[in-house]
Amino acid sequence: MIKQLITFIFLLITSVSLAQVDQEELERKKAKLLKEIQEKEVQLQSVRSKEKSVVKLLQLQKEKIGLKESLINTTSKQTKVLSNNIYLNQREVNKLNKELKELKEDYAQMIVKSYKSRSTHSRAMFLLSSENFAQAYKRLQYMKQYNSYRKMQADEIVKKTTELKDYNAKLSGQKTEKEKLLAEQEKQKQELVKEKLDQEKIANSLKKDKKQIAAEIKKKQQETKKIDAQIQKLIKDAIAEANKKAAAAKAKANPKTTTAAETKAIETSTKIVLTPEAKLVSDNFKANKGRLPWPVEKGAITLGYGNQSHPVYKSLVVHNSGIEITTESGSNARAVFAGEVTKVIVISPLNKAVCVQHGDYFTVYQNLSSVNVSAGDKVTAKQSLGKIRTNAEGKTVLKFMVSQNTTYSNPQQWISQ
Repeated sequence: MIKQLITFIFLLITSVSLAQVDQEELERKKAKLLKEIQEKEVQLQSVRSKEKSVVKLLQLQKEKIGLKESLINTTSKQTKVLSNNIYLNQREVNKLNKELKELKEDYAQMIVKSYKSRSTHSRAMFLLSSENFAQAYKRLQYMKQYNSYRKMQADEIVKKTTELKDYNAKLSGQKTEKEKLLAEQEKQKQELVKEKLDQEKIANSLKKDKKQIAAEIKKKQQETKKIDAQIQKLIKDAIAEANKKAAAAKAKANPKTTTAAETKAIETSTKIVLTPEAKLVSDNFKANKGRLPWPVEKGAITLGYGNQSHPVYKSLVVHNSGIEITTESGSNARAVFAGEVTKVIVISPLNKAVCVQHGDYFTVYQNLSSVNVSAGDKVTAKQSLGKIRTNAEGKTVLKFMVSQNTTYSNPQQWISQ
């Protein structure tokens, strides 16, 4: 029985300790979310007063709603943890109440018996009526143990009463805290409803400008296609240059067995004809798919790969040949893998791109205000390639692309998650 009681107390303490850790972690997460919500609110106010772009306003509103939903979810988890704590404490209160009742009943019976045999004469007769000295000694010891047990029972009742009082106080505090959390959660839900109504208003106002937005998207798409064409040409040129070197190396290594037809086939291939060294680099790059470091130290993907629908007008689609990563102002783009810089493209005086070759794979880092590498440079993983440009809206966005020869793939699948 004692062993089971110790095991129960150990499990109870462990459960409460773990719950306390969870509660503290949720509190930290909640504080972070509240801070981010406040930051979004500041950004919203700034956009409302300084900018006319409702697209950006809508995006910020969506982000704020997402944070509100996360906050409600965190509060819900807090309430659940608290409910578990209340359940455990209520079980302990019930257990203590039962034990206390049994102790009091047992003690009451003992007092009644003691009262009935309370006289000194009765106790003396109990001893004197012994048949021998050994029996008298045992009876004396029994009387001492009985008195000691009575005292122990009385002490145990006081102890259990104190424990019960403490647990009831703790239980009362937790129930108050739970009520507070539930009230807070209800308030957050009401605020979320209001935020969604605001979002609907913004979306409705945005619909009025669909024609203008469609024109802006079309213009942006044309600019993107133009840049993509430049990068495609760059990659094709790099393939041609690599194959030219491979053909020359093969002819030099095997002048008697290499035919003109073989040399021409290598030079005119639309894919890089890999040398053993280049194949090793290519295989290593491929083997690290999903584990490559991000091309920025800190950031978040704000535009995915492929066809991306407008947040309101689903029929308006922008094709993205890479991903766009928003980062902090002043951040640098960095190589995701060791390789060789094949070209630095100057798209405009304020927009440059760096292309790095890894066997028959290419990574492209676009939207740089300045670069600190040149064509032919060997670079290592995480090496800085240049500073990312901050646009007129205050956003610092890197466009990152991955291709095998001229075939693009989703960069998000290559970098670590």
